[in-house]
Amino acid sequence: MLTEFNFFGVFMAPIVVYAIAALPVTMLIRFVLWWSGIMKWFWHLALFEVALYVCVLCLLILYV
Repeated sequence: MLTEFNFFGVFMAPIVVYAIAALPVTMLIRFVLWWSGIMKWFWHLALFEVALYVCVLCLLILYV
């Protein structure tokens, strides 16, 4: 069951913690995709990056 996180007396919803944790994972995946040249295949980079972040966030919520 998801519960609130106590951060120095401030209760935070679990989605906030997952959203912050998804940022470095997304940045790492973006770096690997840029390095390998796969990012050139996508027509709308901003849309792909937002979709990638949402996918990482959903996977973190489901499996962590």
